[in-house]
Amino acid sequence: MSENHHKTDVVIIGAGPVGLFAVFELGLLDMKAHLVDILDKPGGQCAELYPEKPIYDIPALPVVTGQELTNRLMEQIRPFNPVFHLGQMAESLEPSGDGWKLTTDTGTVIEAKVVVIAAGGGSFVPKKPGIPGLEPFEGISVFYAVRRMEQFRDKRIIIAGGGDSALDWTLNLQPIAKSITLVHRRDDFRAAPDSVKKMRALVAEGKVNLLISGLTGVEGEAGQLRSVSFQSKESGDMTMEADCLLAFYGLTMKLGPIANFGLNLNENLIPDDTEKFETATSRIFSVGDINTYRGKLKLILSGFHEAALMSQQAFRYVYPDKKLRFQYTTSSSDLQTKLGVKE
Repeated sequence: MSENHHKTDVVIIGAGPVGLFAVFELGLLDMKAHLVDILDKPGGQCAELYPEKPIYDIPALPVVTGQELTNRLMEQIRPFNPVFHLGQMAESLEPSGDGWKLTTDTGTVIEAKVVVIAAGGGSFVPKKPGIPGLEPFEGISVFYAVRRMEQFRDKRIIIAGGGDSALDWTLNLQPIAKSITLVHRRDDFRAAPDSVKKMRALVAEGKVNLLISGLTGVEGEAGQLRSVSFQSKESGDMTMEADCLLAFYGLTMKLGPIANFGLNLNENLIPDDTEKFETATSRIFSVGDINTYRGKLKLILSGFHEAALMSQQAFRYVYPDKKLRFQYTTSSSDLQTKLGVKE
């Protein structure tokens, strides 16, 4: 078997928090997992879109950032030795023996008895400003997400947008930036009221500039911005010097090849039962934001619950001749050995 051809118990499409926790639940029942993700690192939306943004609804963690949550999940699943295939898209899925064969867009082939789709809403693509010439600056001085706050220290930053991301990063970056200018087409914001209130207070104190205008262009060289141009009805054309442009115009979700897997999609979501979180196709499960059922809540917590129930049925497919004997991790010596802990 070539190095690009693998066999495992379960292949998980998506390495976000729910996909990572699925590794843990499967591992408790002695199932090995491979994960495929289009991003170049685990963590999904949490690590890619808001690695330093606080999350407040994870049980037992009053506050945790997206990256911290990812790090803790990676630590939790380390004893089960998952295999990651990152920077790859799940391109095709076809029956193979008593399971499935998944092929990625880079030619990696993974045969597994069970497939778990934990792809969130699919691949997230940022909506970009409709101005020419942005590409040479992207990733250098024009960004659509904040991955490291420290890289913006002492910078002249222009933040474009009127939603939660734009307001959140205006508030979070203001203490470390040389200057912050928030740009929005209208003086009406879609963000949380408390964030809007705090932003307006900073504007009143002269700590944040608020510009009601639209972006019209950028200038610079070798990927580094020198200035950003605007246009408004009140002020006409104007140009402002800047080191960085952060554009938060939202995201477009693209389901990608998963839409062609024959899973009876409902508005780009996969219908599940709520007993096993199995799709209408045998041996294919979906957990997290990608699935839908009556009463569905798009919470990381809900995805964790779904992963736990999914693993019970996956066991029956992977070990058809074994009896499922679930034990609490606090009472099972076998599980304690796997996890490397002692009573």
